Amino acid sequence: MRADEPDTGYREKFPLFPLHTVLLPGVHLPLHIFEPRYRQLIADLISGAVPDREFGVLAIKNALTNDVDGAEQVHEIGCTALLREAEPLDGGRFDVVTTGHRRFRLHELSSIEAPYLVGTVEWLPDLPSLASAGTTTVTLAAAARAAHERYCEAAWQDGDWQAPPVETELSHLGYLMAADCLLPLADRQALLAERDALHRLRLVAQLLTREAGFLGALRAVPAPHSGLGELGTAATLN
Repeated sequence: MRADEPDTGYREKFPLFPLHTVLLPGVHLPLHIFEPRYRQLIADLISGAVPDREFGVLAIKNALTNDVDGAEQVHEIGCTALLREAEPLDGGRFDVVTTGHRRFRLHELSSIEAPYLVGTVEWLPDLPSLASAGTTTVTLAAAARAAHERYCEAAWQDGDWQAPPVETELSHLGYLMAADCLLPLADRQALLAERDALHRLRLVAQLLTREAGFLGALRAVPAPHSGLGELGTAATLN
C-alpha cells in the first residue's frame, strides 16, 4: 500500500472467484461455469441471494495452483465482475458474460461461510491524480493511443480491433487498451493495482510500446499466459 493510499477502514463480505487471469474494470470476461460450487454462485447471483449480480475476481499467483485455500495464494488486489448474461446448460452448467466493474483489496478469505469463497474486502476507487492535468492528460492519452494502435496493427488483422471511443473516460482508457494486448499476468496486475489514472495511462503506453517492439522483432504474436486457456475453471477448495 502506498503512503497516499490510507486504509478506508470500511469492510464488506463479498463472494470471490479465483482465476488464472486478471480482470480489469470495463473489460468483458466470458466464462464457462461447470464446477458445482461456482454453479451455485451463479445461481445465487441470478436469484438475488447475492445482490446486484456482482462477485469478485482475484488472480491466482501460481499458474500451477488450482486449489486455493488461503489469501496468500491470490493477489491482494482484485476486480468485481457484473453478471451480464447467463445461459443455463445441461448438467447445471452455465455460459456467462461478465464485465469488470470496481477494484478491491482482499483482507480476509473464508472457505466455510458459503459453498464458494467469501472475502472481506475494501473498495479501492481511483486516487486524485498526482500528476498535473490539462496538457499532461492530453499528451499521455495521445501517446497511449499511438502505442495501442502500433501494437494492434502488429498483432491483429484489420477489423479484429478498434480504438477506444474518443469519449472514453480517462479512468477506463488504459484498461480498454490493455484488454487488446496479451500482457503477462504480472503486468495486468500492476495496471489493476495502479490507482492514479495518469500513472496507469503512462504504464499502458510503456507496456504496449514494449510489446509492439517484441512483435516487430519476432514477427509473431506472443502466446497468452497458460492460465488464460482456463478462464472457466474456478480454483477449488477440495
